[in-house]
Amino acid sequence: MKEENTDLIALPPSETAMQVYSTPMGLDPFLAQIKAELDAFVPDVTTKKGRDAIASIAYKVAKGKTALDNIGKDLVAELKDVPKKIDAERKRMRDLLDLWKDEVRAPLTAWEEAEEARKQEHQSCINRIQFFGQGFEGVDAETLKQRLSELEAIAIGDHLEEFEAEAHRAKAKALEALNAAIAAREKHEAEQAELARLRAEAAAREQKEREERIAREAAERAQREAEAKAQAEREAVIRREQETKAAAERRELELTLAAERAEREKAEAVQREQQAKADAERRAAAAVEEEQRRVAAQAAVEAAEAKRRERDKAHKAAINRSALEAFVQGGMTEECAKLAVTLIAKKSIPAVSIAY
Repeated sequence: MKEENTDLIALPPSETAMQVYSTPMGLDPFLAQIKAELDAFVPDVTTKKGRDAIASIAYKVAKGKTALDNIGKDLVAELKDVPKKIDAERKRMRDLLDLWKDEVRAPLTAWEEAEEARKQEHQSCINRIQFFGQGFEGVDAETLKQRLSELEAIAIGDHLEEFEAEAHRAKAKALEALNAAIAAREKHEAEQAELARLRAEAAAREQKEREERIAREAAERAQREAEAKAQAEREAVIRREQETKAAAERRELELTLAAERAEREKAEAVQREQQAKADAERRAAAAVEEEQRRVAAQAAVEAAEAKRRERDKAHKAAINRSALEAFVQGGMTEECAKLAVTLIAKKSIPAVSIAY
């Protein structure tokens, strides 16, 4: 960190800067120097030299503030780099020691892996033996016997090392379970075969009984159908006789109803004719009465219109006389005045009219 100096104070040297900035109130001695300079300064704004001096000392204070702040900023930047350097060294140390650990342990690791592979191989053999002694559900006797042959063919010896005894126990247990399963399965299959035979015999008996029942029901149904056919024929004869009688009665009734309908229609025709005649007479009377009302109304309208025209004619004549008199009084002769009024009344004079 470069040492700096300002016109107001001497800045903390780099050797003691960390102690000064990390101590509470550590900058007070340097701030006191600035304050002493400011207290000794007498401002004078009456002259340009005095005003320049005020601006100069204010600039020196700002410059001192910047210098002191930059020293602190540099210290913080240096402190921020310290954790990064420490972490980098820690990582280098960890990686190097892990490498040395792996190198020194390599023979043991190789032995452990080989030992694990050896144990897994022997355990796989035992697992295979145990597999033959389980999972019998739904497997037939022939398949179980094949499993038994495969299990008996598995050799157990000192090549299994410390797992030999466990392998013998597993094989004995699997053989016992397989033999028991075979016996149980053969018994189950024999029972199922006997059940199948009994079911076949029962099915044959049921088929024979069903065929006999079908034949018996067919014979009974044929007899019922024959009896029903005979009964239907008897009922058909009776029904035809009833229908013939009913048809004759219906024909007689239809003739009677037709005669009554003809008489009724004749009476209704006479009544309609009389009604039509009465309606025609009423319509004729109503038409005469309506025409009389129309003529009377037309006469009233024409009379009113005639009266209106008379009134209008008299009104216009009075106005025309007034206009005539006005023209005469204005110096026209009576003939000229009459002509002028006539021309104006006929709208023969542009932009001139008489208001009626």
